[in-house]
Amino acid sequence: MSEPRRQPDASASADASTDAPKRRLRQVTHERLSQFGLSPRKSLGQNFLVSDHVMAQIERFAAVTADDVVLEIGGGLGVLTEHLADVARHVHVIELDPRLAELLAGLFAGRPVDIHHGDAVQYDLGALDPAPNALIANLPYSVAATVVLRALHDVDTIDRGLVMVQKEVGVRFAARPGTKEYGLPSVIAQMSSAIKLEKNVPPSAFLPAPHVDSVLMRFTRTGPPAPAGLRRLAQAGFAHRRKALPKSLGISIGDARIKDATREALTSMGLADDTRAEQLSAEQFRTLHGLLVDAGIGGLA
Repeated sequence: MSEPRRQPDASASADASTDAPKRRLRQVTHERLSQFGLSPRKSLGQNFLVSDHVMAQIERFAAVTADDVVLEIGGGLGVLTEHLADVARHVHVIELDPRLAELLAGLFAGRPVDIHHGDAVQYDLGALDPAPNALIANLPYSVAATVVLRALHDVDTIDRGLVMVQKEVGVRFAARPGTKEYGLPSVIAQMSSAIKLEKNVPPSAFLPAPHVDSVLMRFTRTGPPAPAGLRRLAQAGFAHRRKALPKSLGISIGDARIKDATREALTSMGLADDTRAEQLSAEQFRTLHGLLVDAGIGGLA
């Protein structure tokens, strides 16, 4: 990763900067791609938002204020960054594509925006200064789930977010126990946040149009990040999701007592001893974890 870029790139002239709100996004997108000799890179999952209506919805749902420090993952051509820079106290943008990082550095030179060239999956999000309290981003599909979970776990100052993700990913995050979509990402996210799907977004809202639908997903932090032992318990439970929890945990966690301890814990919770991981809510996983720790099961503290 590199240090934040705050100086303008010589090739990023004022002609290209900060007039996105005055013109339609599709026009701005084509102009910037043409001016800088760029084209979307499929390998980086680049699909640029060109829908003015969707952008207006993002602005409304995000409700960024002058007190907010915002983290944006994948700044792209800067159209969302422009809005964030207008209303937030500070904006951090992490951009993997060096071409776009240079473009963004020029567009937002002299403004309260730090452009960080790097991979958000590996970047030290906890080291950002000032620390962000909101994640607002049109996330690359390939890393969306990882980035959201990292933000919730690694940056405890983040108390809310609004992200564009592949619809399938959003549905998984918001899924309820007992549904086929409910899985480990659902549990881990819901251990520390409330998830709400706000708006479906069609492929036509992007350039180029992806082959999948998208959704605006909002999350609001409800508690601290899940501790390592609790995450390990959930991972072990879903490692064999069709098996009853006592058996699944018995396979995944190396403590001979865990089968009996899990049966006893489930019974004390008013649940059948053949309950599966996909039937437990995030809060029930917390309760189960506490009972197993109290029972002295190793590796979960």
